[in-house]
Amino acid sequence: MLQRLSRPAVKLVERYLPDPYIFVLLLTIIAALAAMLFEQQSPLAVMRYWGDGFWGLLSFSMQMLLVLVTGFMFASSPPVKRVLDGLAGIARSPGSAVVLVTLVSLAASWINWGFGLVIGALFAKALARRIRVDYRLLIASAYSGFVVWHGGLAGSIPLTIATPGHFTEDQIGIIPTSQTIFAGYNLLIVVALFVIMPLINRWMLPNDSDSVYVDASQLAEPSTDEHNATARPADRLENSTLLSWLVGIPGLLYLVYYFLFAGGGLNLNSVNFLFLSLAIVFHRTPRSLLASLNEAIKGGAGIVIQFPFYAGIMGIMMQSGLAQSLSEVFVAISDADSLPFWSFISAGVVNLFVPSGGGQWAVQAPVMLPAAEALGADVSRVAMGVAWGDAWTNLLQPFWALPVLAIAGLNAKDIMGFCLIQLVVTGVVIGLGLTLF
Repeated sequence: MLQRLSRPAVKLVERYLPDPYIFVLLLTIIAALAAMLFEQQSPLAVMRYWGDGFWGLLSFSMQMLLVLVTGFMFASSPPVKRVLDGLAGIARSPGSAVVLVTLVSLAASWINWGFGLVIGALFAKALARRIRVDYRLLIASAYSGFVVWHGGLAGSIPLTIATPGHFTEDQIGIIPTSQTIFAGYNLLIVVALFVIMPLINRWMLPNDSDSVYVDASQLAEPSTDEHNATARPADRLENSTLLSWLVGIPGLLYLVYYFLFAGGGLNLNSVNFLFLSLAIVFHRTPRSLLASLNEAIKGGAGIVIQFPFYAGIMGIMMQSGLAQSLSEVFVAISDADSLPFWSFISAGVVNLFVPSGGGQWAVQAPVMLPAAEALGADVSRVAMGVAWGDAWTNLLQPFWALPVLAIAGLNAKDIMGFCLIQLVVTGVVIGLGLTLF
């Protein structure tokens, strides 16, 4: 059944979905026109909101680029390649490869979204080198695990409202993660997705005639063999294991201190630091690391050019009042029981234009929290509704797929047809979990 449904979805997306750069340009125009039509903003004001916000994600853009680069260097090191290849050896058929990569991606994304994006994509490539399977579906399955991130250990909204001093503390107080991430209904949603997503992806596996395969030789990681030339002192330094370990091992020791003694948690900076330190140690020599870096950086172009445009869209959405107005539309049709569900739907819509969990909460909290209090709704469940909505439509929004696509060497249109089916199924699962349990 799903195989028949996914076929037209894939063909539709392949035909009509533009490159992600064109997509972000279209979203920019739509957001600008909507701000002028519905918020009565002047063209000059909208242009100012866009320009003022354009560079608002520079720090985050660098973090995302480093997620791609450090994760690639880590995973292309000889020890990690052996582990991934060994784990890939568990799969004996195309169907088992799809199921396995989905489970690995779900588990990694629940721990940390940046970790999940990189590990899922690199593991998919390891599987594709061993199993003849539709490469598009394999990468779409690796990306599909990302849907659980905001209900997991690194979810920005539940962690924000559990942190003393957060910007809505005077209104809702401190809400512990026992009422959000580890609440029964949230864990039920996560478990349901761990069961359903591998099955959905397996059932979408195309027939041999419809499958797109990739030559395993094209997926080979770049050689990082050491060059033993020692004619120059510079050559000896480039091939020095000691030099790498004098930097990499202290980096790992700092992370031990950070996690065990300083009370630090997994975030983009700590994940990048971990990937980089491990890559330095595992590659053994600077020359090996740099060979991997040169290969990794090729996939970062989309992140560099597109993220500023999304920051500009966020500026329009937030400063014009358009994001708040969208949220208010859904609040107006809600009651105490349905508000978490409509929070989920509204967050999914807003996420297409504001693909940032923290930024989205800043926009929607001033609308959703007063509504929750006025209606007598469960505030923690409403917050998780926003969190799940933010994660849900990432299956439709190519913003977050860029690192995965860069590692895989694919375009957004190659995987988004499968993601449309995943979007519908996960929307039903999450919506039911927020309202019935």
